[in-house]
Amino acid sequence: MMDFKQRQKRQKGQEKKKLLFWGFFLFLNLFILLYVPLTVRANDSVAGNRVELTNAERIHELDWMENEIDQTELAESEPEQTESEMKQPEVKLYALSAVLLDATNNRILYEKNADQIMPMASTTKIMTAIIALESGNMDDVVTVSKKAASMPKVHLGMREGEQYYLKDLMKSLMLESHNDSAVAIAEHIGQSVEGFAQMMNQKARDLGCSQTFFITPNGLDGEIDGKQHSTTAYELAKIAAYAIQNPKFDELIATRSASFCELTTQRSFNVHNKDRFLDMMSGAIGIKTGFTNKAGYCFVGAIERDGIKLVSVVLASGWPPHKNYKWTDTKALMNYGIDNYRYRNIEQEEIPESLVVLDGIEDETELYMEKEEISCLLADWDKVKTECEMKDCVTAPVQKNEIVGYEKIYINDEVYKVFPIKVKNSVGKYTYRYCLDKVLKCYILQEFLSQ
Repeated sequence: MMDFKQRQKRQKGQEKKKLLFWGFFLFLNLFILLYVPLTVRANDSVAGNRVELTNAERIHELDWMENEIDQTELAESEPEQTESEMKQPEVKLYALSAVLLDATNNRILYEKNADQIMPMASTTKIMTAIIALESGNMDDVVTVSKKAASMPKVHLGMREGEQYYLKDLMKSLMLESHNDSAVAIAEHIGQSVEGFAQMMNQKARDLGCSQTFFITPNGLDGEIDGKQHSTTAYELAKIAAYAIQNPKFDELIATRSASFCELTTQRSFNVHNKDRFLDMMSGAIGIKTGFTNKAGYCFVGAIERDGIKLVSVVLASGWPPHKNYKWTDTKALMNYGIDNYRYRNIEQEEIPESLVVLDGIEDETELYMEKEEISCLLADWDKVKTECEMKDCVTAPVQKNEIVGYEKIYINDEVYKVFPIKVKNSVGKYTYRYCLDKVLKCYILQEFLSQ
C-alpha cells in the first residue's frame, strides 16, 4: 500500500512539474508573441517620430531654401517679365476706321477697324492719279465734256469744249482736289467714267484689294447694283503705299503751287496744295485729303524719317465743324510709329540637310532653301518665331527643286514670310527595269575588262 501511495505521490509530483513546465513554456511563447512585437512597434513608432521630425526639419529647411531661391529668381526675372508682358499701347483716335502701315511691306503696325468697308471721298483720287500716270501721256491734250464741266464743287470751273494738258489737270486733281478735272482725266484715259472705273478696279485687284470698289474717279458717292463706292482703311493704305513708289506721283503731291492756262482761250489758273500735313511733321510726304457728308473727313498720309517709311489712313475722322481731327489723328499715328518701331534683323532657322526617300535608287536626298537678309520694323512687344514645316519622307520618283516643306516666320502669330524648302537633286524610283539595267551594265563592263 505504501509503495502504491508513494508511487502515486511521485506521479502527481511529476505531473505538476510537467504542468508547470508547459505553463511556463506557454507563458514564454505568449510573451514572445505579444510583448516583443509591441516593443518593436513602439520602437518603430519612436524611430518613425524621430524620422518624421528629422524630415519635417529638412522640409522646413528646404522650404526656407526654396523660398530664398524663389525670391532671388523673382528679383532676377522681374525685368524680363516686365519686358515680356509689354502690351501694345492704345492710340486715341477720333476716326471710326484707321490704320498705320509699314510702307515697305504693307505690314499693319496699328489699326482700328481697318477692314471695315467705308466710303473714302476724295482719297479716291490717289487711284485716279496712279491710272493716269501709268496709262496716260502727260503731254496729251484733254477736251472737256459736258459731264466733266457739270461736276459740283470742289471744281476748277472748266467749261465744255475747253482743252487742257493732262499734266496740268493732274495738278488740279491732286493739289486742289477738283472734281471736274477728275472726270475729264477719266474720260480721256478710259473713254468714259465707267471704262475708267473698270481700270481702277482692275488695278485694285492687282494690288490685292478685294474689298475696294470704285465707281467715280473723284470720290463722290455712287452706287451700282447695290454696291457702294467704298474701300477699307487697310486697302486704301496699300494703294497709297504702291503710289508713293512712283517718283512722278511723289513729285506731284509735293508740289506746293502751280500755274497753267486753258489752251484755246488762255484762261489762267493758279492751284495751291491744300495738304497741311506737309508742314506738320518732319519728313512728311503728303498724300490726300477727302470729305463728303457720308464719308466725313478723311486723310491718307505718308512720312519718311530715319529710314522708316509709313503710310496712315483715317476715315470718318469727324464731321463739320471738326475738320482738324484728321490732322490730330494722323500725327498721333505717325508719332506712334516713329517712337516705337525700329528696323531689326530676323534670323532664319537651319533646315535639315537631307530627307528620307522611299522606294528610291538613293535612300535620301539633299535639301536647300533660299536665304536672305530679313530686316523688319519691330516694336518691343512684337513676338517673332520661326517654324519649319516639312514632310517626314518622300516617295520616289522625286524631281529636282520639288517643294517638300516651308519655313515660316511669324510676327505676333501672323505669317510674315514664307520660304519653300526644296529638293536639291532628282531621285529615280527603284524598279525592276533599273535593276536589270544595272546588271546588264555590270555584265558588259566585265566582258570588256576580260578582253
